[in-house]
Amino acid sequence: MYFTLFVTVLITAAFLVVAAYAIAKLIGPRSYNPAKGEPYECGIPTYGTSWLPVHIGYYLFAILFLMFDVETVFLYPWAVVVKTFVVKTFGPLALATVGFFMLVLVFGLAYAWRKGALEWK
Repeated sequence: MYFTLFVTVLITAAFLVVAAYAIAKLIGPRSYNPAKGEPYECGIPTYGTSWLPVHIGYYLFAILFLMFDVETVFLYPWAVVVKTFVVKTFGPLALATVGFFMLVLVFGLAYAWRKGALEWK
């Protein structure tokens, strides 16, 4: 039963994507001019090449932000229901699981701090 439902959802999704693409191609406006192909950013024309080296610190900072942002996304709902549902149902196992989750994140933060990833140079 679930396989049939899965196949039906896949076929429906594929049909809807193809139908939306075909309708957009059929009724969408077609105007081609060279200005459409130019890169545009904040109204300022670009000079030179757009491929410039980026300092690795930006990438590292973004990854660390993402890591702790995802932590908050997972931890906040757990904290909201901890008193009413989790502690009564699972007890110490729930606390140990979240404690392990936090421990892994603290080790990740300590590692990044030790490697100097949090220092802006």
